[in-house]
Amino acid sequence: MKNESKTVDLTNARKKKQVKIMKEIIAQGCCPFCKEHLFKFHEKPIIKEGKFWLLTENQWPYNNAKVQFLFISQKHIENISEIEPEASIELIKLAARTIKKYKIKGGAICMRFGNTKYSGATVKHLHAQLIEPDLNRPSYKPIRFFIGSKTEKS
Repeated sequence: MKNESKTVDLTNARKKKQVKIMKEIIAQGCCPFCKEHLFKFHEKPIIKEGKFWLLTENQWPYNNAKVQFLFISQKHIENISEIEPEASIELIKLAARTIKKYKIKGGAICMRFGNTKYSGATVKHLHAQLIEPDLNRPSYKPIRFFIGSKTEKS
């Protein structure tokens, strides 16, 4: 089975269960982040729904993340250049409210876009991640947000 489909890229997956689910997504030929398919594969509830973005927890959080949220575009887009100006404003407002509500002390908002060989994304549907590291975890190490394919050359 190919590592890449129109909607997901197995090359960049980090967890065994994630790979298994992504193979199901490839077999079904759908986008796992489009709302009509989201709950076939995503086990976390929607926390907040805006006009342009859905907020949910990341199902596959990075090691050493205290919290990791996903902001998923309501519209299937794959590149930042496709974001409507109003959607940009909503994303920042939603992130600010989330940071305040969950008392996030610091972290990062990360967004990959475009060709997954360059971005390192697993899902091609545009989404952003809000990550707070768990500095108090006994085995704590800094979180590495990969950009670029892990095993394939472009």
